Amino acid sequence: MTSTIRLTAAQAMVRYLSAQMGEDGERFIDGVWAIFGHGNVAGLGEALEQAGNALPTWRGQNEQTMAHTAIAYAKAKKRSRAMAVTSSIGPGATNMVTAAALAHVNRLPVLLIPGDVFAGRAPDPVLQQVEDFDDGTVSANDCFRPVSRYFDRISRPEHLLTALPRAFRVMTDPANCGPVTLSFCQDTQAEAFDYPESFFEPKVWRIRRPEPDAREIADVAELIRNAKKPVLLCGGGAIYSQAEETLADFATKHGIPVIETQAGKAALAQAHPMNFGAAGVDGAESANNLAEAADLIIGVGTRFQDFTTGSWALFKAPGRRLVSINVQPYDAGKHGAVGVVGDAKVSLERLSTTLGGHKADAFDPQARLDWLAKVDAHCSARKNVPEDYLPLDAEVIGAVQRTSSDKTIAMCAAGTMPGALKLLWQAPQGGYHMEYGFSCMGYEIAGAMGLKLAQPERDVVCFVGDGSYMMANSELATAVMRRVPFTVVLTDNRGFGCINRLQMGTGGTQFNNLYQYCNVEAQPEIDFVAHAAAMGAHAVKAKDIADLEAQIRASKDRAIPTVIVIDTDPMHGPGENGGGHWWDVAVPEVSDRTSINAAREKFLAGRKHQNLVD
Repeated sequence: MTSTIRLTAAQAMVRYLSAQMGEDGERFIDGVWAIFGHGNVAGLGEALEQAGNALPTWRGQNEQTMAHTAIAYAKAKKRSRAMAVTSSIGPGATNMVTAAALAHVNRLPVLLIPGDVFAGRAPDPVLQQVEDFDDGTVSANDCFRPVSRYFDRISRPEHLLTALPRAFRVMTDPANCGPVTLSFCQDTQAEAFDYPESFFEPKVWRIRRPEPDAREIADVAELIRNAKKPVLLCGGGAIYSQAEETLADFATKHGIPVIETQAGKAALAQAHPMNFGAAGVDGAESANNLAEAADLIIGVGTRFQDFTTGSWALFKAPGRRLVSINVQPYDAGKHGAVGVVGDAKVSLERLSTTLGGHKADAFDPQARLDWLAKVDAHCSARKNVPEDYLPLDAEVIGAVQRTSSDKTIAMCAAGTMPGALKLLWQAPQGGYHMEYGFSCMGYEIAGAMGLKLAQPERDVVCFVGDGSYMMANSELATAVMRRVPFTVVLTDNRGFGCINRLQMGTGGTQFNNLYQYCNVEAQPEIDFVAHAAAMGAHAVKAKDIADLEAQIRASKDRAIPTVIVIDTDPMHGPGENGGGHWWDVAVPEVSDRTSINAAREKFLAGRKHQNLVD
């Protein structure tokens, strides 16, 4: 006879989560971020309180940013660990939809447990319930369906017996990894069931390394042997596969230079002689020249996002071929690529063995050195500037670079800095964390906290613009309360400077981005130092670049977050010293404005190079 234990559904969920282990011997779900409401406080809240340190619970300030923290943690752990996030029903749940989309796009594991309506429907409609006039099964949580890799509604206690193992299978599947939403009806949370005791036995979840097909390896090896100018395009999948050293060895042995995506940056240190830097719209001159001339582009763990490919206008060589090494067949077959479906590390190892001693034709190693010299000059502090001079973002990056070490991680998500950092930040291996799949404003501070929790030994520097800071900053208070130290460099250009430049670059006039061009009665005078200090952070205003360097150095030994505010120039982008590429942003076909007509001509000229179907 099967031995059982009687638990509420919420108690059973918590007990199960606490018994699921990663390959490192630690809980796969490190803990739960929670904001309680009537949809989860009596059921899941009681169960979490009883669990104590067996499954710790932390309180955040906003459901979306709590989830951002959890997602950043999983990214920093290379998907080997994750966190759960729970909310009440209604706005608490829908607040997490943006975070679910972020995790979905970035292929990152997070377990979302929003409370839901009453399965028994006795108090129908319950407080905060979204009613569908034509479908009685719909609730607000159905919003999670398109942005979850796995969605389930727990409306009976025994549903956990199938739903929870499925959730972990998704979160630990390298090909299908992403957010899981278990929509937990609030009355079901409190209902009891006789669960098999075997359900709660500890289990180790191993992340598979799928072997590539030998025929696919042979096909790609033949393409490499016949290529004159091959290039390796490194994506985030190489990092999740922990293939950094394998990639370095492969590139060196076979003489194939490496260029980087946002997610793949820092798989190789910038100082590595085979690393030619960032590719694409926000790419380096050294990398984009290689990409334009390449007759074979070998993607390793990349989604081939439009920023990476210059909206598919970057790879210009006649007859060029595309290879995609990816654990997900969907990505391996993009744009007519010759696909290798398999783990990045294993696939590169098999491919190297098949190639034997083959080495590609020589490339110019001086090109990367020339580019890095330009970067150093561009990021240096300007001298003999007027009193009202506002520093460039490149100068800010240079200041952080000069104070950095091999332990430093630069992180960001949206605005000017992602492109600037991808282009200009000279990262040590592992020294870069960018959420650019969804490029979600407001990820930065919450993400910095999650990153530091995952890698406490690293020196985390969070770059955030004033626009993103205004979007979401409240987890700064959480970081202060939990004593999670990191440094925030807040660049204040008085609005949305990045999009303002794009607006002008597409022929438009400045409108509704910088505060001075917004429909307001008075220009805002936001004291970011006072605001951050009010949440308990150490906050200062840097007078200039030299002062910024001094303040960053002073921040390194603090036990709480430091926020350093510096005013910057909104009018100059990062790619003014040899970086960048055309990007497909549609310009109006009809306009009375001369600047828009000129931009339209430039747009059409760029679009001629697009190669959408191979």
